[in-house]
Amino acid sequence: MGAVDVVHGRRARRRLTEDLEAMTIGQSVWIGACQILAAVFPGTSRSMATITAGELAGMSRPAALEFSFFLSMPTMAAATLYDLLRSLRRARTAPADRRHRTDAQAWIALAIGFVVAFLVAYAVVAWFMRWVRIHGFMPFAIYRIALALAVLAWSTH
Repeated sequence: MGAVDVVHGRRARRRLTEDLEAMTIGQSVWIGACQILAAVFPGTSRSMATITAGELAGMSRPAALEFSFFLSMPTMAAATLYDLLRSLRRARTAPADRRHRTDAQAWIALAIGFVVAFLVAYAVVAWFMRWVRIHGFMPFAIYRIALALAVLAWSTH
């Protein structure tokens, strides 16, 4: 992550893919393949893998970040829908004294939670995209290395 950020900063003068509409099929296949590969290794951030792959494929940092967020949306929607359906199925089959409420009040609370979560996520993503355009990913690389060293030191005692 840090190495790609440094290299990307040096070659930023080159012509990069700035808009998602200008992405090539090769770039999108490469990014998808890197996301699949990242999923094989536990603890690897698929989001960071797609951003790094995008930068390596010649995309600007903002375009790679935007594509990564768009790429995560179907996965997040599917996971949320799966969890909701699983919870509803479990509520139907649970004993009467352990059932969750699925009345109108519960659905309203769910809808309010969904809207609030969406608005907060949208604000955080907008802020994060502005922040990354200015600072890059090097602070995250340093943080991850420092955290890994701290966990390693803690686990050896």
